Amino acid sequence: MSDTIEAVGLTKRYGDQLAVDGLTFTVQPGRVTGFLGPNGAGKSTTMRLVLGLDAPTAGTVTVAGRRYADLPRPLHTVGALLDARAVHPGRSAANHLRALAETAGIPRGRVDEVLGIVGLAGVAGRRAGTFSLGMSQRLGIAAALLGDPPVLMFDEPVNGLDPEGIRWIRTLMRGLAEEGRTVLVSSHLMSEMALTAQHLLVIGRGRLLADASVEEFLHRHGTETVLVRAGEQDGLARLLRRAGAQLDTEDDALLVHGLTAAEVGKLAAADGIALSELTPRRGSLEDVFMALTADAVEYGVGA
Repeated sequence: MSDTIEAVGLTKRYGDQLAVDGLTFTVQPGRVTGFLGPNGAGKSTTMRLVLGLDAPTAGTVTVAGRRYADLPRPLHTVGALLDARAVHPGRSAANHLRALAETAGIPRGRVDEVLGIVGLAGVAGRRAGTFSLGMSQRLGIAAALLGDPPVLMFDEPVNGLDPEGIRWIRTLMRGLAEEGRTVLVSSHLMSEMALTAQHLLVIGRGRLLADASVEEFLHRHGTETVLVRAGEQDGLARLLRRAGAQLDTEDDALLVHGLTAAEVGKLAAADGIALSELTPRRGSLEDVFMALTADAVEYGVGA
């Protein structure tokens, strides 16, 4: 059975609130899948449903073909970080991991191994309650890795990390995926997701808005603008406006909305206007995400 996370019609209600609304998706191994959505979109609820922490109102979700509750050795199949502070504050980092290892039949030597992987070997004896948020995130990641599972889930793992830590976790996530593992990561940092994820699941108000590679997502949902420079800038501007384009200026160039680079080039050539620059641009992942989820934001900022 492939080590996938698969949801079919996954739905969760809390009273009158529909938190997850008929989600159907498959998270495949061998790539980092970014799980994106505004606050209140249902990301954390979906992850809790995957891990059996909440029961679905309707639909199913499985890991490696089984419900989480039916996995014979769950920590050996799926590792997860949902709440970095969910550790007894009086217990040392090493003892926290040893307790988890003991209950899951994991060799004690694995504790030292994962502490080294996440950079906490030097503070293994410190109480978790003294850790910064960034250190707690690292400890949570160590716990997720403890059983060497093929499926990994991380909810906002870069919270509290400094730039070095963010780069480290980016490298770790991609390395885990390159080993053939299934990696699902939620984050609000679009710039980081653009560097880390190869595939995206985007939800809003509990519904699936996109399930695509990063490149496909940007192409399908983004809008192209064109930066163009010409010796006859005024004449080019009149020509483009007649063709229905909207124009802005950027330094000494025109920024064209509503026409593709190919269309701009053909119009200029047909009118004998020589171009010194013709550069297509697409919005960033953040731009495209904000446009796609604009109607799914639970708490917007008023004017």
